[in-house]
Amino acid sequence: MNINIDPSWKAQLTSEFEKPYFKDLIDFVKQEYVNYNCFPPEGQIFSAFDLCSLDNIKMVIIGQDPYHGDGQANGLCFSVADGIPHPPSLRNIFKELESDLEIPYPKSGNLEYLAKQGVLLLNATLTVRAHDAGSHQKKGWEQFTDTVIEVISKEKTNVVFLLWGGFAKKKIKLIDITKHTVLTSGHPSPLSANRGYWFGNNNFSKANAIFKLKNKKEINW
Repeated sequence: MNINIDPSWKAQLTSEFEKPYFKDLIDFVKQEYVNYNCFPPEGQIFSAFDLCSLDNIKMVIIGQDPYHGDGQANGLCFSVADGIPHPPSLRNIFKELESDLEIPYPKSGNLEYLAKQGVLLLNATLTVRAHDAGSHQKKGWEQFTDTVIEVISKEKTNVVFLLWGGFAKKKIKLIDITKHTVLTSGHPSPLSANRGYWFGNNNFSKANAIFKLKNKKEINW
């Protein structure tokens, strides 16, 4: 399996790739992709890192698992490929963008345009077996992605972390909040959103206000 990621990430993560747990993880993933239908496509497993370099990173959004439906996952959390119907959580993200920033609801659910602006769309687990949510959890991905968050916290300054839902909020312990900004909210999933924990969080306008204050280019949502 080729780990095709931007050189700025490779410089920080090469030692991680050499650790026994990561080699075991890659062996597991290779076997899963041989024996089962898995997502995202193998060439997109590390898309979040390839599309958003460590050099350019300004924001991190943390998800949990890739989508496990056919054709959905493209290696970026909450994102789907062009032409794929928007899953419920993504619909609620776009609805909040509509109300927060008065942005028209987009046709495509592909969030590559955000990744290319410095938004790391990071799932805690980077792969999943088709139609089997959580099937690749606790195999080593979480250790790897926790290390990624720690690297960002250590090597960068003034990154905005969006932590949505209980799972993501636990990652705050990996972040130096004296150097970075953390914005939290309920999860955009219907269960959380319909209970009033998502809509009206204004995370998108708040993040842009922070970038403006720090003289950084705002995100074109």
